[in-house]
Amino acid sequence: MNLKLFDILRKGSSRSGPREPISARFLHCGDSAIAVELASEIDEKANQRVIMLAEDLAKRPIMGIEEVVPTYRSLLVLYDPEIIRGQGLIEAVTERLEALVDSAKATRSFTIPVLYGHEAGLDLEEMAQMKGLTPQDVISIHSSAEYRVYMIGFAPGFAYLGGVPEILHTPRLKVPRQHIEAGSIGIGGKQGNINSVSSPSGWRFLGRTPLKLFDANRSEPFLLQAGDRVSFRPIEPDEAQALDAAVARGETCLEVNAQ
Repeated sequence: MNLKLFDILRKGSSRSGPREPISARFLHCGDSAIAVELASEIDEKANQRVIMLAEDLAKRPIMGIEEVVPTYRSLLVLYDPEIIRGQGLIEAVTERLEALVDSAKATRSFTIPVLYGHEAGLDLEEMAQMKGLTPQDVISIHSSAEYRVYMIGFAPGFAYLGGVPEILHTPRLKVPRQHIEAGSIGIGGKQGNINSVSSPSGWRFLGRTPLKLFDANRSEPFLLQAGDRVSFRPIEPDEAQALDAAVARGETCLEVNAQ
């Protein structure tokens, strides 16, 4: 793909004082999509700005934009070239970036129940051995951290998480497994994840949650969204079984944390 690059730098001041400059790079992805990159690596502030830009474009649509897809550090903007040309879209999005003001927006926070080990905890014991820890140590470390949902992608509702404790950073498997069940909780490098549907995967898995991250029959099909905060709570098999039954009845069973 032949990509054209555009760089902008926002400078100026706001009523509350000087703004921090925002650099952005625009990449043409074919003739009907543009990627707006706000950082060169994973960064929480850049991710928040990606989400803010996506929300702004949803609330105040630019004619011709058909869809926006937020990722870790960029926003993919799909558009109709018969309504707006690429350069015109870049100029319009640049204006939005220049007007974008960082805000301390309240984030949603949830606790996810997890049955560690057992059939879905395929890599728990091996990871513990690799780290010189016990399986219970791994569970305690993993469930004591707070994670940020950086993006939803790969599969419907699949949550990519940042905030994995460094001691648990583990490379993915060289040969992916062909079937990982929905709800599996994994680690790949320094990222965490919650599987939303059954699929092949090379991530390392510690357990599973009975919660259903994707359900096309719900009014809100995705349980989580980019920008959410999540923590994990270890549960025993009897509670997992009860939650499985509740989710099968159509309950979300998502635990909302007090703000």
